[in-house]
Amino acid sequence: MSAAPLVEAARTHAVPAPAVPSAVEAPAASPPGRPRLLGIGEAASRTGASERALRYYQQLGLITPSGCTPGGLRRYSEEDLVRVGRLRDLQRLLGLNLEEIRAVFANDDRLAALRREYHAEGTDDTRRRDIIAEGLEVRSELRATVNGKLIALQEFLADLDAERDRLQRLLTDPGVASPT
Repeated sequence: MSAAPLVEAARTHAVPAPAVPSAVEAPAASPPGRPRLLGIGEAASRTGASERALRYYQQLGLITPSGCTPGGLRRYSEEDLVRVGRLRDLQRLLGLNLEEIRAVFANDDRLAALRREYHAEGTDDTRRRDIIAEGLEVRSELRATVNGKLIALQEFLADLDAERDRLQRLLTDPGVASPT
């Protein structure tokens, strides 16, 4: 069996990236052959992040604007906006902190590089199998990160349930004095 169906199966069964917030819409038409780049204000507005947050994400190495003006102003592509949207979804939906998001992005970037290498004309079948194995390892690392969050949430819920049950017992216990 060739490695190509395995890669496709892994791709179709992978956990999809969180949806990009609906605030990220398609840009106005840009000149043919050149993607439209947005200033930081418009990028912030479209992603729901503040300009300060975009600068901070860049400082941490989580995003890199696609361009810069001769005067040093940041310029963002649609791909940059998608990455910011994913970052914010990972924070909001999964509760990941920025260090955990850095690990997710490193995994995403590695998987993208592996896909490019897999589809490169000179890649032989042996290397393709190695690429698939590495892709599985990268996905396993991401799953471990998400599973760690899930376990922490389950423990938090168990603590809340125990406290709720304790308070319920106090409320129904006839030995508890009622206020006068």
